[in-house]
Formats: sequence, C-alpha cells, structure tokens
Amino acid sequence: MSTAPDTKKLRVQAIRWQAQGICSYELVDPDGHALEPYEAGAHVDLYLPGGIVRSYSLAGDPSDNSHWLLGVLLEAKSLGGSSAMHKKVRVGDLLEVGTARNAFRMANAAKHSILIAGGIGITPLKSMAHALKSAGATFDLHYCARGPNHVAFMQELQALVPQGHLHLHFDGGEPSKGLDIANLLKVAVPDTHVYFCGPAGFMRACAEASSHWPKEAVHCEHFKAPETKPLDLPDGAFEVHLVKSGATIQVGPDQTIVRAIELTGRRVPTSCLSGLCGACKVEYVAGEVDHRDYILNDDERTHCMTVCVSRAKGKTLSLNL
Repeated sequence: MSTAPDTKKLRVQAIRWQAQGICSYELVDPDGHALEPYEAGAHVDLYLPGGIVRSYSLAGDPSDNSHWLLGVLLEAKSLGGSSAMHKKVRVGDLLEVGTARNAFRMANAAKHSILIAGGIGITPLKSMAHALKSAGATFDLHYCARGPNHVAFMQELQALVPQGHLHLHFDGGEPSKGLDIANLLKVAVPDTHVYFCGPAGFMRACAEASSHWPKEAVHCEHFKAPETKPLDLPDGAFEVHLVKSGATIQVGPDQTIVRAIELTGRRVPTSCLSGLCGACKVEYVAGEVDHRDYILNDDERTHCMTVCVSRAKGKTLSLNL
C-alpha cells in the first residue's frame, strides 16, 4: 500500500554502472503493467529509505512504457538522497515513486535543437534525444564531462544520436578547457531551440551565453538552486488564508509557508524544498507573491506559486487549499 498520495510501488529491475559515480536504475511495475506515459524532460519523486524524498529526471525513451530509467550521481556532499540510492537500494526492492511531472518541456515547432548537458544533466536531455529522433527532428547533443570515464549512457547515446551530432567535451576538471559555450551560442539561429541542464557553474555559463537568444527559445532545468540566490528570508510575518478549509495561518519571518502549514497538522506535497520541482505548486487567489522559484513560467506566476520558497509581498495571501 502506498504511504504517500499519488504514488505507486515500482520494482528496481536493474541497476547498472554507467560512469564514475553514476548508476542507472530501471524501474518496472511489479505486476508487469505498462507505466504511465510521460513527456521528454519529465521527472519523478522517489520516497527513499529514511524518509528522504528526491526528484530525478526520467532518462529513458518516452515512447517505451515498459519501464522508467533514472540516472543518479553519488554526490560527494550528499544530503542523503544519492547516498541512499547508491548504498541502500538494491535490485528487487520496491520503491515509492510519484507521478511524472514536467517543467522542462520541449518546443513543438523547433526546426533544430541544441542539447547541452553538464555531467549528470545528461538525464533529461537523453530523454529529449529519444523524442527528437522519434519525431525525425534534427538536433545536436553536446555532453560536457571531466573525462571519458564520466560519460553516462555512452553506448546508448552513440546508437541514439545521428553520426556527427554527438559532441563530447572533456575538461579534466577545468571548465575553461572544455566546451566554449559562448562561441557555440554566439549566433541566435532562427527556429532553433536550446536546452541545457547541469551543475551550477555550467548553468551560469549557459545562461550567460544564451542571454541574447529569444527567451522562448531557451529552456533549462536546475538540479539545485543557483548559488547566487539569497537564502535569507525577509523580515516580517504575514498571514495565509486557506480558502477551502477556512483556516488562517501565521507565517513567521523565519518560516516557509510549507512549514507554517505543516505545524497546523496539515500537509502540502513537497520534494526539493528549493523551488525547483513544482511538487508544492498551489493556486493563490488573493495577495501579491514574492516568487522565488525556478520552475514557474510568467503565465503560471499570475495565479500559482511554490509554497516551499516563495512568500507574500504584503501582509496576506489566500491559497486555494
């Protein structure tokens, strides 16, 4: 029986070493049923041993619903998620897995796509490569890594990406010796879309290099909140009205909205607690929001917010909870 809402038990069918510090995990329905369809770029929440919840991108072929494929890097300073996956999860285990969500969707009308992966950021881009190939679309995949031993899914990528369009860039740990991202994106090519995912420094470099491209042609997903994001909460408390329940909750200057709600005995689904995954996205019906997330687009921010990091600009907010 599932212990969290909107989740299911999936069996770990296979664990494979993919690269230094990276393993892939193949998840299947224990009764052999097909899994729900998902779009390239999607991710799922895993409820791991010890009460840990982490989001991981789906790295497989979206057209293959026989299994879900994840790629997980064992972080040197793991907060528990990657360590649990690498050291505790075994073949045959049943894992609690959430539904697929997508905040890294692909454009429908691009004539050409440029995929740029930094390290474990290859996982959602590999899924995109599957989708682009199935659609007969043209694309280039640039994979930045420390060296050959750090390239995950190498054999799959060589078979998947058309010859001459898979570009491997090794920097030996010194980004300046790797891909010249600024030069790659120097010219904003019409009808071309750029997708990038990777560690913080890589993300900054890609964002800067693509800053002159049309906003709608650039897509990215952060695995962690950018290092430049202020972590301190603003002074002053505010009230949150929960419209459906009729409750009014005080949010202190040192609290997140999620925490304040939890202290009343209520629950809001969460995962990253950094404004990156969308698990805690809720609709607000009144008040002005100080948006601090990295996942909502401009249209969504007119009526939705992530209650793990965003706050009220004024004294009150009304949420559709």
